[in-house]
Amino acid sequence: MSKFAMFGKLTAVPGKRRELADMMLASDDTLSEMEGCIYYIIHEAEEEPDVLWITELWESREAHAASLQNEQVRELIGRCRHLIANAGGIKVKPLGGKGY
Repeated sequence: MSKFAMFGKLTAVPGKRRELADMMLASDDTLSEMEGCIYYIIHEAEEEPDVLWITELWESREAHAASLQNEQVRELIGRCRHLIANAGGIKVKPLGGKGY
């Protein structure tokens, strides 16, 4: 099975990016216990004050899909929803490199 990766983009409600990031990062247990997740890193965009980028690498597409059915993950999404103005991103296919 090939690995699966995404670059997720969350646009926070204006002025709420830090609160959104803090809420997501405070759920470190949820993030660290996602089965099949190799890395899940939250970044602040330097030139977009309300944007967070998330880099994700998963053992497989199925592992990513399963994470979205996890009750703790669904609860975290629900807690954060009021801080998110828009969500999107792109799916990419990892080819190799350091950390692959």
